[in-house]
Amino acid sequence: MVKNNSPANIAQNKKARHYYELLEFVEAGLILTGSEVKSVRASKVSFNDAYVTFRQGEAWLVGLHIAPYANAGYAQHQPDRERKLLMNRRELEVLAARVEQKGLTLVPVNLHFKNGRIKVELALGRGKKLYDQRQDLKAGAERRDLEREMFSRK
Repeated sequence: MVKNNSPANIAQNKKARHYYELLEFVEAGLILTGSEVKSVRASKVSFNDAYVTFRQGEAWLVGLHIAPYANAGYAQHQPDRERKLLMNRRELEVLAARVEQKGLTLVPVNLHFKNGRIKVELALGRGKKLYDQRQDLKAGAERRDLEREMFSRK
């Protein structure tokens, strides 16, 4: 079996860019059970209200829903359990300090495969105000209208 070095997307948190201004990106590993890996490979993942919390020098992913695997039998997993993130200590300390001091949130943005392992891409995000969200939607609509006009003239 040949391993591919390019990341293959499993799922994306599309609402993260809507609700947060994403500033900095970090990649981390996840501790998963066997049935969770099978469900992730089948793309049965939902980011509904997922975020990262820090406890006792460790990072935990909270709110990531991985649906139960149908063929797991008696070894079923809890769909909404907290999952430990695998990062080195310096990364954890820096991120924890930034989240604590500057009022930022660590939000999962993307779940993907890298060298056969499941990785989660995290982003430091600052919450957008309602008027910022509206301005982004308005700018996107204007951009789409402009592109439509450009292609219709050709």
